[in-house]
This record gives sequence, structure tokens and C-alpha cells, in this order.
Amino acid sequence: MKKKLIFVSLFISSLTLLSFKSDYFEIAKNLEIFTDLYKELNTYYVDETDPGKLIKSAMDEMLQTLDPYTNYIPESEIEDFQFMTTGQYGGIGAMITKRDEYVYISEPYEGFPAQKSGLMAGDKILKVNNISVKGKSTEEVSKLLKGQPNTNVLILIERKYINDPFEVSFKREKVTVGSVPYFGLLENNIGYVKLRSFTRNCSNDLKNAILKLKEQGATSLILDLRGNPGGLLNESVKIANFFVNQGEDIVSTKGKIKSWEKVYTATSKPIDTKIPLVVLINQSSASASEIVSGSLQDLDRAVIVGKRSFGKGLVQQTRKLSYNSQLKLTVAKYYIPSGRCIQALDYSNRNEDGSVGKIADSLSTEFRTKNNRKVYDGGGITPDLVTESEVSSKILLSLYRERLFFDYATEFRLKNENILSAKDFKITDEKFLDFKNFLSDKEYEYETDTEKAYKKLKKVAKDENYFESMRNDFDLLVTKIDDAKSDDLEKNKDFIKEILANEIVSRYYYQKGRIQSSLNYDKDILQAFTVLGDSTKYKQILSNID
Repeated sequence: MKKKLIFVSLFISSLTLLSFKSDYFEIAKNLEIFTDLYKELNTYYVDETDPGKLIKSAMDEMLQTLDPYTNYIPESEIEDFQFMTTGQYGGIGAMITKRDEYVYISEPYEGFPAQKSGLMAGDKILKVNNISVKGKSTEEVSKLLKGQPNTNVLILIERKYINDPFEVSFKREKVTVGSVPYFGLLENNIGYVKLRSFTRNCSNDLKNAILKLKEQGATSLILDLRGNPGGLLNESVKIANFFVNQGEDIVSTKGKIKSWEKVYTATSKPIDTKIPLVVLINQSSASASEIVSGSLQDLDRAVIVGKRSFGKGLVQQTRKLSYNSQLKLTVAKYYIPSGRCIQALDYSNRNEDGSVGKIADSLSTEFRTKNNRKVYDGGGITPDLVTESEVSSKILLSLYRERLFFDYATEFRLKNENILSAKDFKITDEKFLDFKNFLSDKEYEYETDTEKAYKKLKKVAKDENYFESMRNDFDLLVTKIDDAKSDDLEKNKDFIKEILANEIVSRYYYQKGRIQSSLNYDKDILQAFTVLGDSTKYKQILSNID
């Protein structure tokens, strides 16, 4: 017990001695209070305390008052953090998901141990190295599956249509999740590249993809940053540099520490400064994705298509702490060439309840691009061409929630050894009918807005004593609502076909195939085709000409 107290006291004292802020007294006073508080807890609390958990909770609560990107990373989580920056880890190469008491394979990565050993999406994991995983979380199972490359792993699997569980044994490998899951030449010589994340050396992967597309005859490009959460700042600068001349400013950072006031410029020879370029973004495109799309918009180098981006204009750096732990903290804000910062939330000015509100559009400041086009700060990159958001119906959300698309695709794969190519595979009316039959004995309850309005109306009618006189009308309305609801599958037929096609294709052609399949239905891609197929319109957008 005394050793614990001595350790904590020394730890806190060292922090105090190393603090160089001007409010030294305030820091020292509060650290002393914290030390005294912990001593009293450790000595007099009725039950034994866990020092590590107590201190970790205190640190987490402290950091939560700042922004969600400033985090303490203990040694036990360093591997997961490194995966986010490198895209590499030791394991079997598969995504997993929890259902009821067990964890399932949701998608093997093509070319890695899980896929090469025959594991399939939908396989239930019963044991890992003879350890039962019943009731374990995905995080717990993930830790069992991960390990040093060339070490053995034994998995007991249960698969539908196979009577008895079976074992799969193989060696773990160094798994690298590629930053460019797919690129290809589309119609009219339009090159398409999907960039998943800004991990280390992703710029090299993207450069190779672009050069291959140009070799194949690409005369224009689509860079897809949708769903890309960002990553390394230097990689975003290199990627923007592919399309602009040396010497162009890409992004600048400004922080409290003078050393973080930097300007990042294009320092290398570009790949192509003339090729027509469309960048796709959506509400999940953040950070480094916004540096690339925002700088190319400010420099009038690309037409941005899609939905308004996330709005993360904060820069993080990791600082090494003792015992192999680290602190990831926000050190600066970034500004793209027009001078705007696209950070959407001001974490330094919270509401009384602790929440953080978005900057209102009316408070946004106007900036100008290189060609004098109007752009605005205050929350993300607004595309030059905004595409409409598709509102998911209640029935689709229910089918997703109950994982019935996933389950149908699992059965389809077990019954069909082969399908057409990812590009050519479609859900026919016959397959759609098969899906409806599959759902016939499944539960997927959902409540429509009409049903909610009906319940509210019924309550008001009862409160005002009108219901009994209108009972027949209410009963008739319920019947009509039920009849209309029974047609929801047909009403959403096109959306369901698209979802099923993507899910089924992924069972045969994995993530690359899923992307290829989705391009057949992609409205953002169609918009990109339109603008890249009309050179006059493309130039008008970038030249501020009506």
C-alpha cells in the first residue's frame, strides 16, 4: 500500500516539476490536492482500490473536457493505435462482428490467412486456441486472434449446412490493409481511385494507381475520399501535390506553440496539373481528406462532388509517456490556401450542459479561391456540386439492424459456388423474389412515421372523448396502413437490389468487388461522369463563370 502511495506522489511531483506554464502555482496547488485526495481514497475507502483504473479514469475525464481527439493511449492499446497510422497488424486478416453470444466472421481480407484458409463471412467462431469465446466481446476475441506473424492459431468454426463444427489451423501473418482498395478505368476513359485512409506511404499507393490508370488511357480522374476519416498530415500534402505545381501552398497550421506555425507547400514534381479531376466527399470525409479536397478546391484544381464533409480542422501529435504509453493531443488547427479553417465545432466554448454546437451557417466567413470563387469556413468542405442525400426507409433500417441482408448473402454464397464478375452481377427479379421468400419467416419489426402519427391521433381522440364515435374510422385506417406497409418491400425494390448485390458480390470478390458493384448504382459517380463529360461545364465551375 505504501509503495503505491510513494509511486503516485513521485509521479505527481515529477509532473509538477516539469510544468513550465506561467500559472505554475495553480498547477502545483491542484496536483497537490489530487495527490491528497488519492491518499485518502487509498487509505480509507471501504474496499480495495485499483490504482491503475482510478488514475486512468481521472485522466480520461480530464481529457474529455477538451476535444474527442485528445486521448491517453496505454501500452495495451498501442498496437491498435499503430494500426490506424500504418494499416498493419499481426493476425488472421478478417473483420469480425458480435451477434448474441458469439462473434462471427463478417468479411475476410482477400489474400490473407482467414481467406486463404477458407473462412467465410457468416462463420461463427466457437473457440480460439481451445479457448471458448462464448460471451466474449469483439475486442476480447480480436486480441485472441491477433499475434506475432508466423505464430499458430486454431479456430473452431460453426457453419450453416455443415452438421458438425470444424477446426481451421493456420499461421498468423503481417496483415496490411491497403489504403487503395480499388482503382480501375471506367467508361469514357475516366480513371477511378478509392482512397480508404491516410496511412503511412498511402501517397505511394495512390501515385502508382494514378500512373497505371494513365498508362491504361485515363484522360480524367475521380478521386473517391468518401468515408475516409483522414490520418497523416504529410501524406495529404503529398497527395495534393500530385495535381498542383511545386511551390503552391497546400495547408498551414497554427497552434499555441510557435513551432506549430508551419506552412506546407508542394515540394515535388506533380503527376499531372492539367488532367480534369473530380474529388468525391461526404459527411464522413474528415481531416486529411478535407485538406486534400479543400486545398484542391481553393486552388481551383478539382471539382468537388458529393456531400458536405465532416469538419475536422484539428491537428494531432503523439507524445511519448512513461511505461510505453502515449498521449495523442491536439496541437494546432489547419488552414487551407484560401485562409479558411474548416473546423466545425469549437471545443473551447462549450454550452452550459457541456455540449458543443456547430457554427451556424449565418456566422460563416466568406473566403475566395485562386480564381476568386466564394467559399466559406465554419464546418467542412461544401462541394461545388452537392448531391441529394437518400433517406433510408424504416424497412431498410430494420433489415440492416436484424442483419437480414448479411444472412441472405451468407446463404446465397453457401448455395452458389460462382457468380458473374463484380461489375456484371445484378439482382434479378427472380433473386428479389427469393429474398422476399427468405424474409417470410423472419422478424424485422419497424414503426413507420404514419403509425407513430396514428398512435398520437388515437391518444388525442381518447383524451377528448372522440374515439368511441370514430372507432370504425380508426379501425379502417389501421387496415389501410397495414396494407400499405405490406408493399414496403416492393416500394424499396431498387434499393434492396443494390444492397443485396453489394453484399453478395463481397462474398466472392471481397472489398474490391463490393466497391466495383457499388459503382453501378452510385449517384455521385453519375454526377462526376456528367461534369467530366462536359468540358465547358467543368471549366465554368472552376473559373467562376456563369
